[in-house]
Amino acid sequence: MRIILRTAAIACLPVAALAQPQIDWNAPFPAHRVIDNVYFVGTEALGTFLITTSAGHILINSDFETTVPAIRRSVEGLGFEFADIEIVLGSHAHGDHMEADALVKELTGAQVMAMAEDVPALRRMRPGGKEHPIDRVLRDGDEVTLGGTTLVAHRTPGHTAGCTSWGLRVEEDGATYDVLIVCSFGVNDNYVLVGNADYPNIAEDYAATFAKARALAVDVFLGSHGFFYDLAAKHEQLANRKPGDPNPFVDRAGYLAHVSAQEQRFRTRLEAQRAAAR
Repeated sequence: MRIILRTAAIACLPVAALAQPQIDWNAPFPAHRVIDNVYFVGTEALGTFLITTSAGHILINSDFETTVPAIRRSVEGLGFEFADIEIVLGSHAHGDHMEADALVKELTGAQVMAMAEDVPALRRMRPGGKEHPIDRVLRDGDEVTLGGTTLVAHRTPGHTAGCTSWGLRVEEDGATYDVLIVCSFGVNDNYVLVGNADYPNIAEDYAATFAKARALAVDVFLGSHGFFYDLAAKHEQLANRKPGDPNPFVDRAGYLAHVSAQEQRFRTRLEAQRAAAR
């Protein structure tokens, strides 16, 4: 699929957001600790996460190049050094999530890692003519370890061929939780699910991803866009959390509901395209 990056990003958004005349991708949102060493450093529209460790930090999603100053302010506002980012990971090869990989590498010297199936699209992503750096090519199930924290790359294709959902284990109040930063399970409005010459097995990939998503151990549900996991409401609950209250981001039920909703949208669009093809 040849998708204009900002168009692809807009198509991910809910109907209410699409009704707005213009989306401010860099509208600020409070940086905050989600759980353990997982921090949100993104914007109102874009899900970006900092995984902190004693050996430096991991950034998940560099976003647009214009977003980098906001990410940097968030990282430093939390008391961390932007220059201490050692690894840059991404959700998928769309500009709203990985356009700024080269810029972040320039600023920090971090290693950029990406799922193999997204490498061709990333190679074509050259803001300002900059080559897209890829220091390590990942495969499904590969582990990325830094300072005692290990993330697992779960390939969840469909949205892109190398769409990657990142999993890790965290602790809070003596309990252990499985975190998943969801790539995207969504079907953009302009996606061709039947007879797609650029991505022939797109429908099969989506179907396999939904089955895989349900089988994953997920307690803490996060994602590459905040609306996936109801960021605003959960952040408000977090701000008003009292001792003994559960962490609002621990939400397996919400995760499974999101998977079901996206699968229903996929199957509806698939059947419509199959009918049109007939």
